[in-house]
Amino acid sequence: MIKMHLLILLLAALLLSACSTRHKPAPVTSLYSGKTSSTHKIHIKNNQYKVHKGDTLFSIAFSANKDVRAVAQINNIKPPYVIYPGQIIHLKRFVNKNNKVKKQTKKHSNPKNNKQKSNKIQKKELDKPKQREYVQKEQKSSVKVPKQMISKKVQWQRPVSGKVIKRFSVKDNGYKGLLIANKHGTPVKAAAAGTVVYAGSALRGYGNLIILKHNDDYLSAYAHNSKLWVKEQQKVKVGQRIADIGSTDATETALRFEIRYRGQAVNPLRFLPKD
Repeated sequence: MIKMHLLILLLAALLLSACSTRHKPAPVTSLYSGKTSSTHKIHIKNNQYKVHKGDTLFSIAFSANKDVRAVAQINNIKPPYVIYPGQIIHLKRFVNKNNKVKKQTKKHSNPKNNKQKSNKIQKKELDKPKQREYVQKEQKSSVKVPKQMISKKVQWQRPVSGKVIKRFSVKDNGYKGLLIANKHGTPVKAAAAGTVVYAGSALRGYGNLIILKHNDDYLSAYAHNSKLWVKEQQKVKVGQRIADIGSTDATETALRFEIRYRGQAVNPLRFLPKD
């Protein structure tokens, strides 16, 4: 009888042990491996794009060579630029041609009235003092920003050491960054402090990609990585390890590094310190 009780207790203990092992929650570290996988690639057609899971407005604007603020304005999306799968993002402002035609026909419907209005406008222009016209011209010209100005707010450093095997080209179909070769797994560091606005692999030709926002004007991009060490919305410091060099979507083991100013690629060598 005692043996029977012991046997029952032993079986019960084994069952409890099996249940606890089976329902044990996954460790937190296994929820993010630092690697990315994407079943889709961003493909923009007819100046619009249907959002997929994992996309951000920054990755869509980056792929289209657009300033994210301009894309947000076209689509009436407010910061922090939250988008949803299935949402259609327009990359060009829609112009209603019918309204344009109506305005033109209305404008030329009565030549007599138009002539009278034109005479009145000319009279008003003659009555304007010359000094006011000069002031307006001065105000307009003062808005221009010198071409040689480079952002003083962003302190740049090289993202990785190595040999530059491709350089920036101003040609339309030219290379729009630097390709820096080094060993597989070499740490890639943030070229400036910022926020991760994209971490994934949905952009064609970039492989595992990280995009950092440094301020309203400047972004930097780090492509072809073997592993990513940061997540979207994470703030990073200059020099912080964000990825490892790899060859995803590339034939060479190297880092593709880009700097974007208001959506347009600029020569990184203008910003990075010289060796």
